[in-house]
Amino acid sequence: MEIDNTKNRSDKAVGASGDSDLIQVRAIISCPNCGYKKKFKNQFPRKDLELLTVAVKVFEFITCNKCGDLIKLDLEFNI
Repeated sequence: MEIDNTKNRSDKAVGASGDSDLIQVRAIISCPNCGYKKKFKNQFPRKDLELLTVAVKVFEFITCNKCGDLIKLDLEFNI
């Protein structure tokens, strides 16, 4: 799920859940070459941790749609 660039809304969204069984992740993809940047968020139960592994492996091969360079992936966790 793509999120907007406003800091207040994205901080509330990541810290909103009080359920300790959920892992909340914010992914920030950026291109070191041209400056392209997008933020995404998702949450999943601890028992489905392997879903994160699959998603990260997909991000490993994504290239920038503006310049074709490999993107940089930063993950922020709220556990």
